[in-house]
Amino acid sequence: MQLGRPDVPRPTLSAREKARRLLEQALGPSKVVTGEDACATFARDESEAEGVTPDAVVLAESADDILAALRVAREAEVPITPRAGGTGRTGGAVPVAGGIVLSTSGMKSIKELDRRDGVAVVEPGVVLADLHAAVEAEGWFYPPDPNSLADCCLGGNVAENAGGPRALKYGVTRDWVLGMDAFLIGGQRIRAGRRTTKGVTGYDVAGLLVGSEGTLAVFGDITLGLMPKPEQVMTLMVLFDSVRAASTAVETAISGGLLPRCIEFLDGMTLDAMRRAGNAIDARAGAMLLVEFDGDEHACERDAERFGGVADSAGALEVLVAQDAGLRARLWSARREMSRAVRKLTKFKLSEDVVVPRRSIGALLDHVTLLGEREKVRHLTYGHGGDGNLHVNFLWDDAEEMPAVSRAIEGLFHEVVRLGGTLSGEHGIGVLKAPYLPLEQAPELIELERDLKRVFDPQNLLNPGKIFPAGAHRAC
Repeated sequence: MQLGRPDVPRPTLSAREKARRLLEQALGPSKVVTGEDACATFARDESEAEGVTPDAVVLAESADDILAALRVAREAEVPITPRAGGTGRTGGAVPVAGGIVLSTSGMKSIKELDRRDGVAVVEPGVVLADLHAAVEAEGWFYPPDPNSLADCCLGGNVAENAGGPRALKYGVTRDWVLGMDAFLIGGQRIRAGRRTTKGVTGYDVAGLLVGSEGTLAVFGDITLGLMPKPEQVMTLMVLFDSVRAASTAVETAISGGLLPRCIEFLDGMTLDAMRRAGNAIDARAGAMLLVEFDGDEHACERDAERFGGVADSAGALEVLVAQDAGLRARLWSARREMSRAVRKLTKFKLSEDVVVPRRSIGALLDHVTLLGEREKVRHLTYGHGGDGNLHVNFLWDDAEEMPAVSRAIEGLFHEVVRLGGTLSGEHGIGVLKAPYLPLEQAPELIELERDLKRVFDPQNLLNPGKIFPAGAHRAC
């Protein structure tokens, strides 16, 4: 596991001084932060990746501010790292060579909500939960819902192609992005995508930019598709004595034609963390499914009843139906706070976001158990069981355990690929997973992706050190 920084050279002192001077000339001192303590807060995100304190932070308030920062970065030849909410888990917003951090979190306007066509236009700093509230107040629905929705911003969601529990039924962020204003290094502005649901004009540049992790362009206005808000939502909490029984229920239900909007999976260690956080959960339970259906009232009740039957056949200990919005909110609050609850159990934590075919969930969990026993590393797993996107967490308290953790993580990635899975479902590659990209992608594909990067960013100034494997050193 690469917890040190990739080997990206820092710009020279004269280049950094030139960048600070040009930024203050172009934007004024109120939009440019240069104090070391203030800049240091922008050197980390929610991951364990190590960054370098940036030399300047641009607090963008408009498209013109973004363009000015990108022009300065090229003129001064210093790296520039885009950042929205800073909630990423793989180091995507971490400046690995200092330079400029370009923060768009201040651009918080929902600029348009078209009720006739079901389209929203948002700035990149809009917090996802605020968008949810705004569109649902108008009878519309924006499905993507990463668990950091109370803090994450749309610009970061688009850059990372964020997912969330509802991806099982509704897909990920890319499926709801129609188009965007994109700003290239040097200060060029392009409009990619469209406003309509359909559109096959030219290459799908908007689709390429979604999930590009800030390495190709910086986002301005983002155009999103919406759908009518579902009439009814019904939530089930289902307890099992084992993860095998829970995974069997998931596979049987979906292969039998049921499509909940989400099926969240929690293993026994995760349930222990929930109990310690004050949640009353049957002590016999070794796994939990949090299942949610939406649609009209009759369909929800019918499908929930069918799922309950599948769960009973798989050996469920209990099937609880959340009868009101308050109980639903409490169940989801516990799930969405899971990562923070786990952090309280240990000094260090790495959460690996992997995906395997649903039929392979049980096999992967068995392999994780073997890895933990072999390397003597604590672990727990939760995630989006309906689409096989699991968050395998490795926990440790002593820095001397890090080599064992690294071996466990590498073993996990090898097994994921062997099972026909992928290294990331929604968190991206960033810094932490870059060394492992060749496990999944052939050299020819990686070189083609590098060629695309060079077309957009020939000097490698825009968020360097991300996605692609490179030499790394550990910080002193």
